[in-house]
Amino acid sequence: MARPVWSGTVTFGLVSLPVQMFTATDSHTVRFHQLQRGTSDRVRNKRVNERTGEEVPLDEIVKAFDAGDEYVLVEPDELADIAPGRSRTLEITGFVDLKDVEPVFFDKTYYLGPKGKEYTKIYALLEKALAEADRVGIATFVMRNHQYLVAVKAEGGLLTLHTLHWADEIRDPRTEIDGLPEKTEVTDRELKMARQLVDTLRIDWKPEEFHDTYQEQVAALIEAKRTGESVEKAAPPAESTNVVDLMDALRASVDRAKNPSKRGGKKSDDSAAPPTDIRDAAAKRRSAGSRNRKATDRKAKATDSKATDSKATERKGSARGRSFDALTKAELYERATDAAIPGRSSMNREELVDALRGARKHKATS
Repeated sequence: MARPVWSGTVTFGLVSLPVQMFTATDSHTVRFHQLQRGTSDRVRNKRVNERTGEEVPLDEIVKAFDAGDEYVLVEPDELADIAPGRSRTLEITGFVDLKDVEPVFFDKTYYLGPKGKEYTKIYALLEKALAEADRVGIATFVMRNHQYLVAVKAEGGLLTLHTLHWADEIRDPRTEIDGLPEKTEVTDRELKMARQLVDTLRIDWKPEEFHDTYQEQVAALIEAKRTGESVEKAAPPAESTNVVDLMDALRASVDRAKNPSKRGGKKSDDSAAPPTDIRDAAAKRRSAGSRNRKATDRKAKATDSKATDSKATERKGSARGRSFDALTKAELYERATDAAIPGRSSMNREELVDALRGARKHKATS
């Protein structure tokens, strides 16, 4: 059984409910020790007297506030004496609609449990009342010499406590971020296509399907270095969207979302995920359309003169003979698909060029 991190009494009106508070989440971050490079010697932090350079025992350390011309010493007992309710009372000031509490205010989550079996009825009564009203109780309490603003909420048959940020801790995004789209206009066609993309990508919330892949990669990196194996690098980040071809990108995204085989959800060297760059996505579509039209024209003019056939053949050869450096990323990706180059879906433009040149060289020597 977990140990409570705080115990006290929740009060609302004239009703008191003794509770215990438990941490609701756990961190699976990979922990590293500090070593001196070239050795196996641990590096540790010490509490050192800055005047003498000597280490100070923990029981000799006291809190002090720098008042400018002097330090004001404050003992732990003195902090407990001034804490509201002596740190053992969580008084609910009132109940607010859950939808009125903006997500930015929520910080950390704890579970609340009754302190004894004799309090389960009061506990269940508060939980059911909050659940039916879809409201949360707003309260303050003190834990470890800090006062917290909290919301007591009913979730899945139990009471939870969410610590909240104080109002003056919330930064104003308009003053923190430059270039927010205050007066940016979007067309009805763009908005309609964006809404279609959002609707197409709708999923059911199943948190168990999401995993901390970065921590898994860190663990794999450690194991690879331990065994002397090579370390696979992550794919480069997606390139920025070009606003010029925004509609083309939205259409391509909707098409990709409707066709699961194009999403790249399954990580495979042969995945056919389209390029992420908007200009390249548009260029790929225009290039494909151009090739289809040329193919149709050649078939329709099969009975034309020999000179016309010769010119068509010449144009085709010229297009295929273009240098890799002159091709768009979409065209390079298509060539890589034709050549069955593994890992192409995660390559940037330069990597595609190198891979195609390598494939051409290997074909010429084989």
